[in-house]
Amino acid sequence: MQRFAGRIILLWGWRRSLVAFFAGALAVLAQAPYDFFAVCFVSFPALVWLLDGATGEASDGWLKRLRPAFAIGWWFGFGYFLAGLWWIGQALLVEADTFAWALPFAVVGIPLALAFFYGFAAVVARLFWSSDIGRIAALAFGFGLAEWLRDFLFTGFPWNAVGYAAMPVPILMQSVSVTGMIGMNALAVFVFSLPALIAARRHLRLGLALFVILVAADVGFGYFRLAAPAEPATRSIDVRIVQPAVDLSEKWDASVRDRIFATLLGISGKAPEQGHAKPQLILWPETSVPFLFTERPDALTALGDMLGDGQMLIAGVVREEGGAGNAGSRYYNSVVAINDKGEITDAVDKVHLVPFGEYLPFEGLFERFGIGQLVAGPMNFAAGNERHPIAMPNGLRAVPFICYEVIFADLVAVDAASSELIVNVTNDAWFGDTPGPYQHFRQAQVRAVENGLPLLRAANNGISAVVDSRGRIVDALAVDARGAIDAHVPISGRVLLSADQRRINGLLIMLLFALTAFTLNVRQRLRVN
Repeated sequence: MQRFAGRIILLWGWRRSLVAFFAGALAVLAQAPYDFFAVCFVSFPALVWLLDGATGEASDGWLKRLRPAFAIGWWFGFGYFLAGLWWIGQALLVEADTFAWALPFAVVGIPLALAFFYGFAAVVARLFWSSDIGRIAALAFGFGLAEWLRDFLFTGFPWNAVGYAAMPVPILMQSVSVTGMIGMNALAVFVFSLPALIAARRHLRLGLALFVILVAADVGFGYFRLAAPAEPATRSIDVRIVQPAVDLSEKWDASVRDRIFATLLGISGKAPEQGHAKPQLILWPETSVPFLFTERPDALTALGDMLGDGQMLIAGVVREEGGAGNAGSRYYNSVVAINDKGEITDAVDKVHLVPFGEYLPFEGLFERFGIGQLVAGPMNFAAGNERHPIAMPNGLRAVPFICYEVIFADLVAVDAASSELIVNVTNDAWFGDTPGPYQHFRQAQVRAVENGLPLLRAANNGISAVVDSRGRIVDALAVDARGAIDAHVPISGRVLLSADQRRINGLLIMLLFALTAFTLNVRQRLRVN
């Protein structure tokens, strides 16, 4: 092992960059749908050894001496995000004649940009580097800080944060209810990197002890949480989640809109599955209604006829303000609540829009070069002002998150605090049967654990599911399946710690790693001097 580590440390030039790239790409196998987290015990030690060798000339300025570390972190990140996000290009192939030109920008450009976060993580780590376990703590702090920044900088895109690699199954998800994603990201990198100590054997026993303690605590806490008897349900609701599996090439085709709408009505109105009660709530996916209600008021009449007494429909729609396609109209990606009379009783607009997919940032500049919106639909969307819970049967409240809004842990935590259910509607059909829908679902699943609330998820063609407050899948529909899920959802879960407390705990974990790395770095400098 020492010889192997030594070879990695001594790599130079393109060979060092290539190893960093492949180490990052390999780490993606720990994410959904592969969930092979053991690869991280190879990828992150390799990253540690690469950074061991990332030293500049003593005569160089401090900024120039950090360049090799940034390059290693950047190449690691480029491999990680390229292997983990290539499926984004699938969305551009839905209308390939129009958007195939943008494929390199989506498939390569996004990983190129996101890799800067991991380059930054490597630089931060290298500032506190030492020859012992301190460098493992430094790397954990650097990645924890980078993943935290990735949550909100430049509108935020915390997709496939490292912490998800440590949570492939519910028993390993429960600790996030205490640490939050901030702490989980840092802890995951620390544990994954500990095998790097095997090479030099300095602090090896301490590292082994910490490895056993942290893994045992994570598994033990998860087992305790899942084994503990559920609290008595105070209320419940019977739900039906509809997955229509609409072909996106037909989604906005005027000639087939009635057929799509009829499919939704047919699945929604069928008799309940054996052993299930008539649903009180029916949930449709994001932009599932293939027209504007302002253009088709008869559709609301049809919905009123389909819904029985006391039933409610929550549907993803495009909502128009300004009137019947006028030049001043504004369009929103929304969910609406419709009662058994066919009346829209509430609406919530998407607040966190997807750049280039739902709106065009710096629109005037890009349109000069002929670049427009890429994938989401026939119009640009405006962002909603705020999100609020929707009142449902039995006095329950559900907070809706549209598409990738659910990947933002802090955003979900703030709005879920006043609700009993998390609702996520999405249209992952853009990405086909690629890793994208599975990664998206995993992140939504973790939101249920963090907030101690059941999750109802409706996707156009997968993955639709009911998830309990501990992250266990009650029922689900696979990618490309068409049908419905009927489920009785008891409301008994409650958040273990508030969002503020989880954030504080996560920041304290990062601070502990930073102090450990700083202390051991200073001690090494004093010993050398």
